[in-house]
Amino acid sequence: MVKLWRFLVLVQEDYHNDNPYHNSVHAADVTQAMFCFLQEPMLANSLTSYDILLGLLAAATHDLDHPGVNQLFLIKTDHYLATLYRNTSVLENHHWKSAVGLLRETGLFSHLPADDSLNMERDLGSLILATDISRQNDYLSRFRMHLDQGNLCLSSASHRHFVLQMALKCADICNPCRPWELSKQWSEKVTGEFFQQGDIERKHKLEVGPLCDRETNTVGKIQIDFMTYVAEPLFAEWARFSDTCLSQTMLGHMGLNKASWGGLQQEQTPVSEEAEPSAAGGSSSKEMPQGSRES
Repeated sequence: MVKLWRFLVLVQEDYHNDNPYHNSVHAADVTQAMFCFLQEPMLANSLTSYDILLGLLAAATHDLDHPGVNQLFLIKTDHYLATLYRNTSVLENHHWKSAVGLLRETGLFSHLPADDSLNMERDLGSLILATDISRQNDYLSRFRMHLDQGNLCLSSASHRHFVLQMALKCADICNPCRPWELSKQWSEKVTGEFFQQGDIERKHKLEVGPLCDRETNTVGKIQIDFMTYVAEPLFAEWARFSDTCLSQTMLGHMGLNKASWGGLQQEQTPVSEEAEPSAAGGSSSKEMPQGSRES
């Protein structure tokens, strides 16, 4: 228990709580969602204790030490992480390796045989790497193919692991599936983080990322596009796999939230930096993440 407590304290401390979105509250939110998915009959009747531990551990650490900017930003500023991971799943690799570092520092699995501990670290990485949004279509196509062919076999360890990957992907982006008042808050937080990155890019005369320009985007537009092209296709397939009250409720909330953003979209106009204070209060003052090349 002491090791577990120390591990969880270090996990919480390694999240950057000055990030509007990618902070320890997001990690707790994703872990809670993952727990709910693990209770669904399709999973609860099939998963082993190892699967459950792995799923919850991955959810808690999936964005560990997130710098509050995206992979493209790290690449174009020559950040050392981009170099270290060769511009491939840069953030996800960092989150995984950071989690492994804490597991080893706290000795959380020191009671296990060395091979079992290494397998846990490897499988943890496989789950966290699945959250790379740039590989969304790869995972979704494979999931859809399995469902179309009806050949998912949860007695197979590899198939259970794939389902855990899909569950974590759902948990990671389930904010549009929450009730409106909660979903709206999360939407504003993630968009605030995008805009904060755009402010840094503009300050350092870098090209502003497509979702990061507060002068040409609105929260509503970003959220409607995200639901249309990312969230809806994923949760539609998840509902095919696990057709439960929870799945239908999530789809229902997402439909209502999309309609609500559509209504607000007509009223929203892009906001300037002066009119949009950062989540910490006042204008954004976040500087270039440590490890980046100053322009």
